[in-house]
Amino acid sequence: MVKNICCIGAGYVGGPTMTVIAAKCPHIKVNVVDINTKRIEAWNHSDVSKIPIYEPGLSDLVQQARGRNLFFSTEVDQAIKEADMIFISVNTPTKTYGVGKGMAADLKYIELCARQIADVAEDDKIIVEKSTLPVRTAEALKNILDNTSKDVKFQILSNPEFLAEGTAVQDLLNPDRVLIGGEQTEEGRMAQKALVDVYANWVPSDRILTTNVWSSELSKLTANAFLAQRVSSINALSELCEKTEADVNEVARAIGTDSRIGSKFLKASVGFGGSCFQKDILNLVYISRSYGLQEVADYWEQVIIMNDHQKRRFASNIVKTLYNTVSGKKIAMLGWAFKKDTNDTRESASIYVADDLLNEQAEIVVYDPKVTAEQIYADLDYLNTRSSEENRKGVTVVNDPMECFDQAHAIAIMTEWDEFKDYDWKSIYNKMLKPAFLFDGRMILDHDKMEDIGFKMYTIGKG
Repeated sequence: MVKNICCIGAGYVGGPTMTVIAAKCPHIKVNVVDINTKRIEAWNHSDVSKIPIYEPGLSDLVQQARGRNLFFSTEVDQAIKEADMIFISVNTPTKTYGVGKGMAADLKYIELCARQIADVAEDDKIIVEKSTLPVRTAEALKNILDNTSKDVKFQILSNPEFLAEGTAVQDLLNPDRVLIGGEQTEEGRMAQKALVDVYANWVPSDRILTTNVWSSELSKLTANAFLAQRVSSINALSELCEKTEADVNEVARAIGTDSRIGSKFLKASVGFGGSCFQKDILNLVYISRSYGLQEVADYWEQVIIMNDHQKRRFASNIVKTLYNTVSGKKIAMLGWAFKKDTNDTRESASIYVADDLLNEQAEIVVYDPKVTAEQIYADLDYLNTRSSEENRKGVTVVNDPMECFDQAHAIAIMTEWDEFKDYDWKSIYNKMLKPAFLFDGRMILDHDKMEDIGFKMYTIGKG
């Protein structure tokens, strides 16, 4: 029976996952470790509202379990030694160099974890892949561990996360399924059962699926690819709707009632973001190409191409609508997180729309209720399109949304935060230069009501 769990990585997956395990399994000690001192300090902050990840309900669970059986520290070696089971939940970004640049997953952090575990472990361990990884990573992990450890045996399990940011806590408390892949040997099945028994403390047995390790790894990539495909499909139709008399919401409702299709992930928008969709599809494309499956690779790559097109199209439409120039014009951007109820900005459409508008010399004012100015500037700097000084000159970040609108030429809604729906839009209209343009990239406002107020309104997927 597992009594001590270590999770290497205190990020968007490791932190919430381990918090829920600790809350539901008070008999198991859970150590979350990370070499990022600042992040660990934030997890240990006396005010739980200051923890580094914003997810509804997360701070309450941290408050409940932290100090009882949930601990956050930088003592990686000690946590590895004590653990029966070690989750690896470190970053696996897309490679920015060498073979597979721009598509393949960069596994350097995974390899560093494996070598550290092999160097430190003094007894047998179960290693759980929690990070999103390409197929057959478990094999590479096992090779490193078996060939570098000191007479210690390891079993490798794949336990991919299927969290949606903004609902991560509920997804963990009430998952559609928990997938556990392992070697189909006696030892592998025993390791699988050990992890099954952890989740069985709160997840019904019929929702815990066991497979071989390769199927588990591929299932994660496939799930994200299918979901992203649906988003790009409805976004492609949104452009057609804008050229005709169709309304993409009505189209989505009509096809979503078909039980073979379903209604989820048929919400047109300025484009999907987040840490998983683009990265996992690019990984799938790279794997397919590496096996010579060019048509398969081209098929999945088109999902990314469509998503990039939707973001560029949104920015281009702002420029065209404002008389083909936004130079020196104030554009208010509402939202920077890639979706509501999270402070995660990875691959957010806002970053790329802002970058395009800055190329057109717009003056951008940004408000997001959970994303810091430091993160917004870091996101723009990462693109390396212009200097940090130019980004700070072109973008102003405010803490009060009402500061965005004075003498603004246009507003672009980039994140579907609920609070945006409740603003006094008549007062906002009065603050703006006329004509006042409003671009709803998330379809959260009543198009006709905004036009009645006086806005020149653009809603994605509505002609």
